[in-house]
Amino acid sequence: MKIASWNVNSLNVRLPHLEQWLRDVAPHVVGIQETKLEDHKFPDIALAGLGYRSVFAGQKTYNGVAILARERALDDVQIGIPGFEDEQKRVIAATIDGVRIVNLYVVNGQDVGTDKYAYKLRWLDAVHGWLSEELKAHPRMVVLGDFNIAPDDRDVHDPLVWNDDHILTSTAERDALKRLQSLGLHDAFRLHNDEAGIFSWWDYRQAAFRRNLGLRIDLTLVSDALRAQAVESGIDKTPRTWDRPSDHAPAWVRLDSTT
Repeated sequence: MKIASWNVNSLNVRLPHLEQWLRDVAPHVVGIQETKLEDHKFPDIALAGLGYRSVFAGQKTYNGVAILARERALDDVQIGIPGFEDEQKRVIAATIDGVRIVNLYVVNGQDVGTDKYAYKLRWLDAVHGWLSEELKAHPRMVVLGDFNIAPDDRDVHDPLVWNDDHILTSTAERDALKRLQSLGLHDAFRLHNDEAGIFSWWDYRQAAFRRNLGLRIDLTLVSDALRAQAVESGIDKTPRTWDRPSDHAPAWVRLDSTT
């Protein structure tokens, strides 16, 4: 089972890219973020034409998450963090072939010390509390999404710039991610690759993609029960080379059912 995560940065704009990528790569499951579409505008019929069933939670202009599954049922769908009041559509989960998929569009946080930064840390704490219980019910779990946190200095193009004073790399954010991982969630990319300088996001400005001035903030985390099955992982930079691309590239992991 190949499972991917992609922040499409407006599905209205990037639908042709998503359709092309689904045809080319044919992943079994895809979590997408920043759909920026109200539910009645979600292109579930078009995606069904490619063989994908969809569950989604969106809103106008901002946020929005969805899970796509190729010729597979999506069961036990959860939207939002239970017990956490939040109008922003950032969380969706579903069970596919016995694997619990949790798709997160983590809060950006704006700047260290702002109200939005405090909200980000509260939001991550709520996710931790929810997933600690969710893992008891669903030990076979993949938590994926745009985490808006670069796990360590290997995941930023310039650690002198992306430091404790900077959003996405502050100590509090990285500690919140480590706390999530301490539940028994493993960064699938790092299970197979220790290399620095491999990124999933590049700013549109300053020719950042061409110069590889990026961050790795799109993650696939596999639970203890799936760690041995996570036999391959990576980041597919190809869609970032297309015309009018998302600023993110898909991150993916492949689970081997025979392992």
